[in-house]
Amino acid sequence: MKATSVFSDIEPELLIQLQRDSRKAFEKLYAHYFNPVYRNAYKLLRDADGAADIVQETFLRLWENRSKINATVPLGGWLFVVSYNKAVNELKKKLRQSKLNNVTASEIFFERSDAGYQTQSELLEEAIAHLSPQKKNVFVLCKIYGNTYDEAAEKLNISKYTVKEYLSAAVSTVKRYVDQHATTAYCAILLSQLI
Repeated sequence: MKATSVFSDIEPELLIQLQRDSRKAFEKLYAHYFNPVYRNAYKLLRDADGAADIVQETFLRLWENRSKINATVPLGGWLFVVSYNKAVNELKKKLRQSKLNNVTASEIFFERSDAGYQTQSELLEEAIAHLSPQKKNVFVLCKIYGNTYDEAAEKLNISKYTVKEYLSAAVSTVKRYVDQHATTAYCAILLSQLI
């Protein structure tokens, strides 16, 4: 976890540099977030090539919208929301292609506007900030970075059962925070489906 906290110290400066069109800053952000974004896309798609495509599309979106990124908010939430939405859209596309499109009205996904991504990622970051340090670490490792219980337990030097308990409590807290602070019911539903 130390590598992540060290990165979080330099991330705001990298985001400022990115806003100024720095390719080096983009490359550092890409290198740091590639694996977590890939793992989360792969969890949904179960397709290595499809997950790699989602990563490329997500980072292309980041580059295209670099001037709009909030440098005071960690980038992980924004990337997670964008990649999640892209993966869900890919799944819906596959369903349509296979003529198995049974999508119901309850299957609502993230707003497609960049402002929507930013608002939702900021709300998610605020909710995470209200967790205790250990629950925050577990939530970030498992939900944002896509680690398994075993991987998170090893990184945090706790049992996988403790990870499971902390994650369950963290998810409940985050959902409750989102329900109470979302500016619209739509945003609350979207984030609740994500976590």
